[in-house]
Amino acid sequence: MKVAIASGKGGTGKTTVAVNLALSLAAHSGEVTYLDCDVEEPNAALFLKPVLAEQREVGQMIPEVDLERCTYCGRCAEVCQYHAIAVLGKRVMIFPELCHGCGSCTLNCPEGAIHEVLDVIGTIERGSAGKISFYQGTMNVGEAMAVPIIRQLKQWAFQDRHGQKPVRVEGSIILDAPPGTACPVVETLRGADVVLMVTEPTPFGLHDLRLAVEVAHNELRLPVGVVINREGVGDQGVDTYCEAEGIPILMRIPLERRIAEAYSEGIPLVEALPSYSERFVELWTRLERLYKDGY
Repeated sequence: MKVAIASGKGGTGKTTVAVNLALSLAAHSGEVTYLDCDVEEPNAALFLKPVLAEQREVGQMIPEVDLERCTYCGRCAEVCQYHAIAVLGKRVMIFPELCHGCGSCTLNCPEGAIHEVLDVIGTIERGSAGKISFYQGTMNVGEAMAVPIIRQLKQWAFQDRHGQKPVRVEGSIILDAPPGTACPVVETLRGADVVLMVTEPTPFGLHDLRLAVEVAHNELRLPVGVVINREGVGDQGVDTYCEAEGIPILMRIPLERRIAEAYSEGIPLVEALPSYSERFVELWTRLERLYKDGY
């Protein structure tokens, strides 16, 4: 089963849940594959401490113009829906940060004056942490496009070594999504079997949970379960909302000083408090049931 762990906002404990779920499953049932898709700020490695064995540069293809062949007709700018290329008199301007690599300008150039070159925007890495097969992506500072990195990270994990066809990955699969509801989150959730939303019982947490559920369930049609982190603060708004929407609350993690202290020292919860390991295994069982029953 492939579970995406997401949150409507940052700082809710999404990676904490993802990491401890992976560690618990690895200790209990065997093989686990973990993808840290939060490519702007990947931090799962701080807790899992994987040995990274392979790294690749990743990016997307952007246009490059042969000015000797270009007639400055402006056709490339006309077909670019992202406004990533402009023709001003005898000058062609390309804006890589706006380009989505669709290739329309190359296909529509009547003079064949445009070809594509790789614009490196980040790296992807893989390795292992015990029984956990670990993958992470990192976007270069200043880049704007996280989606191509996430897409290539998933292809690396779920396709054959030639990148030509999907392969079946055995065991439990966890995708640690970026926070929020933007395109990087959608790309991470696409292809998942079930989504686990991590929230906190505050008005801000409820507001962003609503938005995230709208994307995961109403747009992507995926079953959704919720973990409430820092139970004991805030109000009952999240409980009321989940009950009204029929969204199961699968686990509650209380606000405790010893949990926060372990986190601040880079110690996973299940190592600081081993009794939580069985709770995370039970969480996975509930996710399997949710996937089977649907939502």
